[in-house]
Amino acid sequence: MRLTLWGRAVSRVRGDVDLADSALMATRRRSSWRSFKPGVPDVPDVSGMPGKDGVMPRVDSSAVRVLGLDPGSRVTGFGVLDVEGRQISYVASGAIRASSDDFTLRLHEIYQGVAQVMAQYRPGEVAIEKVFVHVNPDSALKLGQARGAAICATFQENRSTAEYTPREVKLAVTGSGAADKPQVAQMVKTLLGLQGRLQTDAADALAIALCHAHGRAARLALALGRRR
Repeated sequence: MRLTLWGRAVSRVRGDVDLADSALMATRRRSSWRSFKPGVPDVPDVSGMPGKDGVMPRVDSSAVRVLGLDPGSRVTGFGVLDVEGRQISYVASGAIRASSDDFTLRLHEIYQGVAQVMAQYRPGEVAIEKVFVHVNPDSALKLGQARGAAICATFQENRSTAEYTPREVKLAVTGSGAADKPQVAQMVKTLLGLQGRLQTDAADALAIALCHAHGRAARLALALGRRR
């Protein structure tokens, strides 16, 4: 099992998990949903994105670290954001690659990889994509099991987990529930002020985290309004 972190090189932390680096590039750390502009044109699929070492976030009603997960039976993308009110800061993103030919062993690799991400970045909340119906029942079953392995790994840290459909994520990030992957990736880069190549699975995971952050900001604003 290989866990690939899109950012600067970090030391190997487990015998069976390799944290690989990629080319560094400039990134604007803060973004606001006030900059949301739907209708971004298509761009090619890209890969690689910078990150920073995980640091425990300040925990209160307005500040939290969010982990987005895009589960897959072979590749599980992850994206980490710091959220404070309407301000969103990019932390890291990457992919957990399960390499075993045995499907049950791949589930174990997914579990271990997500557990490692949880331990390194210590998110306060987790967001994950819901399983959508596949034409192939076997693919749907495998995706559901991979998703279950990822969710179970988050339980070790006792964090709350939110679920979003692909349409909800696309609508929150691009303004269109029918947006394709290149459009989602481009909007993720725009909202987070990122430059360079962003791998597809990492982009999807960051989109899920952004979807959660957007809804969280709205819920917080609503709660504060009721208190006044």
